[in-house]
Amino acid sequence: MSWLPRVAMLEVDDIQHFLLTRTPALAARYEFLTFRKSVAGRAWLAGLIDKVGTGKSVGSASPDSRWVTLAFTWNGLRALGVDEVPLETFPEEFRQGMAARAEIVGTTGANHPDHWVGELASPALHAVAVLFARDVAERERCKKEHDRYLSRIGDVDVLSGLDLEAIHPGEPREHFGYRDRLTHPVIEGTGEEAPLGSLPPIKAGEFFLGYLDEGGSRPVMPQPEILSRNGSYLAYLRFQEHVGAFRDFLRQQGQTRDEQELVAAKLMGRWRSGAPLVLAPQKDDPALGVDLRRTNNFDYGKMDPYGYGCPVGAHIRRMNPRDTADNMQRRQMIRRGGTYGSLLAEDAPEDGAERGIAAFIGCASLIRQFEFAMNVWVNDPRFKDLGNERDPFVGTQDGTFDMTIPKRPVRKKIKGLPAFTTIRGGAYFFLPGIRALRLLAAGDPALVQKPRKVS
Repeated sequence: MSWLPRVAMLEVDDIQHFLLTRTPALAARYEFLTFRKSVAGRAWLAGLIDKVGTGKSVGSASPDSRWVTLAFTWNGLRALGVDEVPLETFPEEFRQGMAARAEIVGTTGANHPDHWVGELASPALHAVAVLFARDVAERERCKKEHDRYLSRIGDVDVLSGLDLEAIHPGEPREHFGYRDRLTHPVIEGTGEEAPLGSLPPIKAGEFFLGYLDEGGSRPVMPQPEILSRNGSYLAYLRFQEHVGAFRDFLRQQGQTRDEQELVAAKLMGRWRSGAPLVLAPQKDDPALGVDLRRTNNFDYGKMDPYGYGCPVGAHIRRMNPRDTADNMQRRQMIRRGGTYGSLLAEDAPEDGAERGIAAFIGCASLIRQFEFAMNVWVNDPRFKDLGNERDPFVGTQDGTFDMTIPKRPVRKKIKGLPAFTTIRGGAYFFLPGIRALRLLAAGDPALVQKPRKVS
């Protein structure tokens, strides 16, 4: 029996499945689109709505082929013909887009939008279609089917695309070798229980518009309400991972494999198995890493206040400070995404190929959740009084920042940490509910102006 029928408070038949539940997909295709004419964009949308999975359908016990997710930029809603009056009711950060907020997000230097690929910083970016698939063969079939569909519609073009697939089909790992998907917020009302050590279930209004949030209120929504109810905001980030450079760095930091693995664990806050340093500070514990009942059952304030186990600047401690930060219930986000590019063999040198992680971060407030995390937790050099450090993996690194590894009696400081990742693209999208998708496709008078040509 599915857990989703117990979601009484959530309109799961109107919420796209994307943030509610994962599909059993091992491959996907992201297609970034532009609409040359409003009528064409609406026709494209109309033909895809029935393929969009909902929280109710995708979470059912039976296999479901509706694994498509559709989301739009602010320019994309305008390109569909949405009137200027409702468009102006969307929050400023969404209207501006991620590229315009580079200083706030921290995408500077090599991570600056000037260097992004796939026209993701372009105002011509209007929509993204996420096509999930069970395997690569099915992904290729979905791509061809969508291409044929676009050729029939006309005036809807693919600006760029990205193929994703699991590089370790048996377990969720990324290119650096770390086990992924170990923590996620539990949404109140879904019936899911929060694992030991995790925050209690988070109010639905922190992720979906139209519901009570952790402040006890329903935030002001873009108007008319039917356009935004059951919708969410998505921040998209594409990280290229410099796997060869990371391995070279570890070899410079340790003479033995055990020494190198300890440095890798100190940077992340977990061993590559997933075992957290707070619970396994001296030696890896692979069984702990895969045990979701135990692997998150720790805090920092009481169990590791000075970072002797997990450094204060480690990735997981910065991205989830747990009991050492205020308002954690209001900072939670849902991450969806996967790996792209081929696996670099363990003994192979850097080959220059593009590989990494492409992820969507879902929330109800881009500025309070995503932008706060990027500005304060990820890129503030003075995070928790560190002085001159950024997140070692997702922070903007230019060789001038450090990494402190506390130790008795003498701490270790790595000077001039290199960049292990480069942001290759980003964008802000709105993920509408199903009813809103249907109204947008129909050109409902409450939302849409007279047909106009868009550029």
